[in-house]
Amino acid sequence: MALTLPPLNALRAFEAAARTGSYVAAAGELGVSAAAISQHIRKFEDFLGKDVFTRMNNRVVLTDAGRTLFDGTAGALEAISDATSRMLSDRGARGRMVISCIESLAETWALPALTGFCQANEGFRFDLRVEPDPVDLGRGGADLRLGYGLTATLDQVVLPLVQDRVQPMCSPAYAARHPDVLRLGMAAVPDADLIHTSWGPAFGSNPTWRHWHARADLPLPAQGRGFQAGRSSLALDMARAGLGVALAQRLMAATDLAEGRLVLVSSETLPLGQPYCLALPAGHPQKRPLAALATWLQDAARVETAR
Repeated sequence: MALTLPPLNALRAFEAAARTGSYVAAAGELGVSAAAISQHIRKFEDFLGKDVFTRMNNRVVLTDAGRTLFDGTAGALEAISDATSRMLSDRGARGRMVISCIESLAETWALPALTGFCQANEGFRFDLRVEPDPVDLGRGGADLRLGYGLTATLDQVVLPLVQDRVQPMCSPAYAARHPDVLRLGMAAVPDADLIHTSWGPAFGSNPTWRHWHARADLPLPAQGRGFQAGRSSLALDMARAGLGVALAQRLMAATDLAEGRLVLVSSETLPLGQPYCLALPAGHPQKRPLAALATWLQDAARVETAR
């Protein structure tokens, strides 16, 4: 027999509000705004065709219909939560945390940062998955998500990682072949040596060479010249290979800059359109290793981009 179920996010909002007696308290527990809880409750009531709460100042009280529904669903939700917790505990007992990451961060920044956490926390093990946005932490089985411009939902809490910026950089080999570049800066770089990043159809706010030249008060580069990289990590690879100058993220290039594989051509920077973020399941405060990892990653990102 097919199940008759209400919208599940709305059901979670209802259960939290009924248990705490407050939209504000429910919002804090689920990591969203009180307005989001109110919207879910309206959706829930529309679905049922009944009022589930009576509003009394800053609190809510269950109606008879709401009490009937709460008594029938709270135990089921608690049983689901207990079963899920057991599964997560089993995974935790194996000492492996699942981390989901966008491709651009996985190799260039996330892996070195996670390596540092492993060295500081003996016995910590992780499964690093490379996946495009969006990722459902609940269904995907990931404990933590590293992404770009993430949005909070009822299922996850989003924390800022860093508002990265892009800056012109090249390899020492390229600079040696073009000695005027480090002396005169980008004015000495021909359009044919620019490495452009194709951000893809889903991105419209990321900076380009034309944005950077306008900020630096330099003539705009000609369209259709230079190199084209299909993703930002590939643009860094092309710069390391000495092909030209990339407008690359400081976060992703931090290790290369620190170890001398890349050098800066100009001090002028441009911010990315959105911050990099990390997302955690809504109940993350109860998971101490996960909270510690989140703090470590935030601190590591700040240190790298401050160099």
